[in-house]
Amino acid sequence: MSRDDVAAAQGALLRAVLAGADVPPGFDPEVVRVEAAALLGKRRRIVRDIDPETADALGDRFAELFAEYARGNPRRSGSRFREDAAAFAEWAVEHGHLPRARRRWWRKER
Repeated sequence: MSRDDVAAAQGALLRAVLAGADVPPGFDPEVVRVEAAALLGKRRRIVRDIDPETADALGDRFAELFAEYARGNPRRSGSRFREDAAAFAEWAVEHGHLPRARRRWWRKER
């Protein structure tokens, strides 16, 4: 197997684990599913810890909505969990699951 073939297989495996893509040939679909669920759970717990207000506002829908968000928004290399938490909160607003933050009508004196 060439380096390019290995790189393509690794990329396909990552897409399957992180973004819900089809499992590439040669990999056990059940093992990939278990690993994907574990990584999603870890990511969800970290986002909940960073932004408990959003998680609390979504209540019982948090896990389901976060899974939906994560399928369409896999973490990028070098991204931070705080960025992920902020992006999820914005996603929830944009998709109508949370109200937009109200703007203050007063200005703070400098």
